[in-house]
Amino acid sequence: MAWIFLIIGGLFEIGFTISLKYSENFTRLWPTIGFFACISLSFLFLNKAINSGLPIGTSYAVWTGIGAAGTAIAGMLLFKEPAAFWRLFFLFMLIASIVGLKVVAE
Repeated sequence: MAWIFLIIGGLFEIGFTISLKYSENFTRLWPTIGFFACISLSFLFLNKAINSGLPIGTSYAVWTGIGAAGTAIAGMLLFKEPAAFWRLFFLFMLIASIVGLKVVAE
C-alpha cells in the first residue's frame, strides 16, 4: 500500500506544478486553489508512504522523480515544450531509475 500512496503523491506533485503554471503567479483563483489542494495532498501521500514503512530516501527520490518526469511530459503535451531526442532519452533514464529504485527497495 505504501507504493500506491507514493505514486498518488507523485501524481499530485505533477498536479501542483501544472496548476502553478496555470495560476499565472497566483492571479487566477481556480488554478491557485488547485495548486494548494494538490501540494497539500502530495505531501500528505508522501507522508503516508513514509509512515507505511518505505525508507525516506527512496520515497523522496521516487516522489520527486515522478513529479519531475510527469511535469516534463506534461510540459511537452500541454505547453508545447520541445521533445528533442536527448530530452526524451534522459526522461527515459529518469523513469528507468524510478523503476530501479522500486525493484531494489527493501
